[in-house]
Amino acid sequence: MSLVQLAFIILTVFAISLGQILFKMASTGLELSPARFIGSLLNIKLIIALVVYCLATLMWLLVLKSTSLRVAYPFCALAFFIVPVLSHFLLGESINWNTFAGAFLIAIGVFVSVYQ
Repeated sequence: MSLVQLAFIILTVFAISLGQILFKMASTGLELSPARFIGSLLNIKLIIALVVYCLATLMWLLVLKSTSLRVAYPFCALAFFIVPVLSHFLLGESINWNTFAGAFLIAIGVFVSVYQ
């Protein structure tokens, strides 16, 4: 795997993680009552989240065009670390030591999975 492929994979995982943060932000304005549900789908945060996710999906397709799924897919696990860190800084959610311990284990797992 080239450095460009690696960078693009990580950028894609970051975009997916950012989409999750935007979905969380959009969820605060989501109304489930029949009268307001359609209107809440026009929430700008939800629209931005969907656009980011759509772009991330297109990026993922480009990744898969040049990288085997066996190599690329384990990197998606990095989102389990990126999302809590982003939620800490962007949403004010707490982050604990176990997030970092889990990230370390995930990083080892990704390395073992893609090492050739």
